[in-house]
Amino acid sequence: MELVLQQRQELNLLMTMELRQAIELLQYTTHELEHYIRQQELENPLIELKEKEDRSNYEERVNQRFSSTSEMPTEVVRSSGKNMRDELYEHAKFMHKDEFTQKLLHFLIYNLDENGYLPDLFTDTYCPSQFTEKQIETGIHLLQHLGPIGIGARNLRECLLLQISYLHPENGRASELVQHHLDLVADRKWNEIASKMRITMAELKELHNFILSLNPRPCTFTCDHSTEFMTPDIIVELIDDKFVFHLNDGYLPAIQLNKEYSQFLHAKNDVSKYMQTQYKNYQWLLTSIEQRRNTIIKIVTVLLDKQKNFFESGLSSLLPLTLKEVADEIGMHESTVSRATANKVIQTPHGTYEMRTLFTSKLETSDGDSISQTTVKNLLVEFIASEDKYKPYSDQKIAEYFNTKQRISISRRTISKYREELRIPPSSKRKEIRV
Repeated sequence: MELVLQQRQELNLLMTMELRQAIELLQYTTHELEHYIRQQELENPLIELKEKEDRSNYEERVNQRFSSTSEMPTEVVRSSGKNMRDELYEHAKFMHKDEFTQKLLHFLIYNLDENGYLPDLFTDTYCPSQFTEKQIETGIHLLQHLGPIGIGARNLRECLLLQISYLHPENGRASELVQHHLDLVADRKWNEIASKMRITMAELKELHNFILSLNPRPCTFTCDHSTEFMTPDIIVELIDDKFVFHLNDGYLPAIQLNKEYSQFLHAKNDVSKYMQTQYKNYQWLLTSIEQRRNTIIKIVTVLLDKQKNFFESGLSSLLPLTLKEVADEIGMHESTVSRATANKVIQTPHGTYEMRTLFTSKLETSDGDSISQTTVKNLLVEFIASEDKYKPYSDQKIAEYFNTKQRISISRRTISKYREELRIPPSSKRKEIRV
């Protein structure tokens, strides 16, 4: 056996942390991206956000758009009917049997705001006549032991301190930071905090990360009725007989370099090394957001061309289109297109849809053309809606209709599959009683 020393060249793709984060960023909705940007501001002292002028009017515009029609907007996702305050009160009655304590806790629970905070109950304009301030304080103490840690807090500082004292009593430094310097944390005055607490920037960073791990809204479950809306990531409009689009990201804050801390970039000490790392993170964030934006623009440009009939007439005119076809068109990998379109919502003149709706497999027709699965499903819904309710069609009969009348090659099994996806019951359960 002979040992031979050889040289060999290989190409390997290494999944770096930056690449992994860039891929994750590509999948974010615009709303998730905003949350991520604001999170980065909290973690990186070099990042400074400048709010857009129209940000304050964004909610108002959305509300006006919804209130301008009497119909339920397509953007409504769900409305939860659960009343979690009732459940919390039931738990309170189980824990405290005396009637007075139950009334006191009932009063406090139903005065909690949507995040579980308790507003000031004693003001110049209002004072609860049935309870004294001392009784209210006792009730708050009971409430804070009753629910999730942080419930019944009067403000953010108290909410965080409750979590630290109950869950991390050994972390006195964190308590000091929250108790005495929370305003400075909000203002990003790291040097002043470090000086006052007599700690290093590294220690301050560790404390800050710990504070970020706490939940500023631990009791959002107390919302009685929550209606969520699908905020579109892309808006397509018909202007002068031409379809145009724009990304609905105008409300995102602008990312700027914080000049107050950029001066530490060139200092020759440990702070400089930390700032250099944060500066790279700042540059990476700007680059990744721009790449995400350009990728989505390229994809939507192709969709406007390939699915023109859809934008003109709606779902019934959707053509077969795959992720690979779009990827080949823009010179990207299919997985990139898949990630960029995941979880995105597109608003069109005919309604608001998940972006993935515009991608659909195809079925062959007898004349050699193709038709999208979505179109076939719409035809299926229409055909079943027009059937004799006293003698509904079986899946086999429907398949025969599509093959002979619509000239679409489709099997009984595929009809059954589509019907189940559309939540349409079988013929035996669609049949109505003849009277």
